[in-house]
Amino acid sequence: MQPGSAAGATGGSSRQLKRWGPIAGVLAVIAVGVVVLVVTSGDDDKTLTAASTSTAAVATTPASTAPGAETTAPGTSDAPAEISYPLSYSQAVEQGVADQIEWGDRCDTTSGRLAVPDYFAPECMAPFSGDNGGSTATGVTADEITLVYYEGQALDPIIAYITDAIAVDDTNADQFATMKELVRYYEAYYELYGRKINLVTYEGTGNAQDEVAARADAAAIADKYSPFAVLGGPALTSAFADELARRQVLCIGCTPGQPADFYTERDPYVWGLDGSALQKQTHVLEFIEKQLLGKNAEHGGAGVQSQPRTFGLVYLQSSGASKDLADTFAAEMDALGAPFAAVSAYDLATIQQTASQVIASMKAAGVTTIVFSGDPVAPRDFTREATAQEYFPEWLVAASTLVDVTAFARTYDQQQWQHAFGVTQLAARSNPTTSGAYANYTWFTGQDPPADDTINTIAPNPALFFAVVQQAGPNLTPESFRDAAFASRGTVPGISQPYLTYGDKGYWGGVPDYQGVDDATVFWWDAAATGADEIRREGTGMYQYVDGGQRYLPGEWPTDEKLFDPEGALPIYTTPPAGEERGDYPSPA
Repeated sequence: MQPGSAAGATGGSSRQLKRWGPIAGVLAVIAVGVVVLVVTSGDDDKTLTAASTSTAAVATTPASTAPGAETTAPGTSDAPAEISYPLSYSQAVEQGVADQIEWGDRCDTTSGRLAVPDYFAPECMAPFSGDNGGSTATGVTADEITLVYYEGQALDPIIAYITDAIAVDDTNADQFATMKELVRYYEAYYELYGRKINLVTYEGTGNAQDEVAARADAAAIADKYSPFAVLGGPALTSAFADELARRQVLCIGCTPGQPADFYTERDPYVWGLDGSALQKQTHVLEFIEKQLLGKNAEHGGAGVQSQPRTFGLVYLQSSGASKDLADTFAAEMDALGAPFAAVSAYDLATIQQTASQVIASMKAAGVTTIVFSGDPVAPRDFTREATAQEYFPEWLVAASTLVDVTAFARTYDQQQWQHAFGVTQLAARSNPTTSGAYANYTWFTGQDPPADDTINTIAPNPALFFAVVQQAGPNLTPESFRDAAFASRGTVPGISQPYLTYGDKGYWGGVPDYQGVDDATVFWWDAAATGADEIRREGTGMYQYVDGGQRYLPGEWPTDEKLFDPEGALPIYTTPPAGEERGDYPSPA
């Protein structure tokens, strides 16, 4: 990705702040909230099994410290004479030892889950006692796990190009402070087997695509801090992840999405949360095949509504892989009998100059439906140009990062975007102050997060890290981390959260999956709807989620097309979806 313009990158308060990131790692899980791998009850077919176990004799060992507590978090007690760790509540029930374990106040034994209000809270894990193995890996001792939290350069003009469109005011300092409290939350409630977190914060020295700086930062982190893991990384280069893997440091959300072999060749060190570009493409192709092919472009403007759909592809050329992915997309569309009538690449350095040519080529080719696979700012230029050329096609969002976010969509030409719909791996939105990471934070601390606009992009990386660590057990290594993630059958299925799995669960052709989100939903743009966007700003125009955001795995997409049908659609859940209500527990603050 290239900056649209570096001019003025240090001018104005909004540009002096690091505002949306890192975009890599979470890749737009803004509406996702905290996505956690959890141990679910045995009556759910997406349950989790422990990855590895160790056996320890009982001794009373402090777990972790809750807010205001002087010594230990709830949940520490004498256990049976011998217990294999990790042990979830449901596993203890199956083994007939649940009543022999003092689960403590951090566990709700009526549900077997942690006593936190989050519907997606994991099962309780048996409080650990005994010998945890000490220094099981680099960055792991008997007492600590060293964890580095990476933030991008505060004045990065490339990120500013994206974030200036919806400027928010969270600084790196705000995000560092928020991360510290999130770590305290996980220390208090998740089982870390006698260890606490040594949290190090680190600000990058280069811009989002600076490969040299990214590699140097990774080397500096590894050499200076010797961490077990790093959360986050530069948004637009894989060099950071590559260098960390070379130095055998685990990282989560530390690279933009890469081909599957990038992860397998660096096993077990590199992990993501968003689905890969190819996985997203799989969903989009199934949606097109089952709901759009063989029909007129009825959701476009008057000039195309009566015409059979003719598809064109507009995509961001950010690397050599971009064209390969576009070629794959085109070949799949050929196989469906709906070849692209036109394919146009663009780059951010010349977007304003090339927008006119791209739109003209789509119009000349008779494209009724533009499939857009790009960045969240470019549609502003493309839609303005389309209106200037009096061309009103359908706009199909191909699960494009951040294009499926209301805050960005409000910046597009609304005469055009009223014809927009598509596929997203984000979940149907919920009230950001009463659900997800924001609500968890305020419940735990009694205060709003310093990074109140970006907490939902900060939270997923540590959520994954801590969920897997407690499943890995006391013998914590990169390999046991991988084994725990692969053994999991995934997160709790729901409407207000995506479904994440790792390893080979049969969704992606037998290829081990190191990236998270597997399911997706469909949405359309309602130019007249009013309400709050993802950063709680009131305005006009909102995405509507079909069937309330019902989610589909590959192979599950329905044939019924309900685009622009208000029945059953909604833009936001003001209260959680039925069955996903938050629990009621006293705040530790």
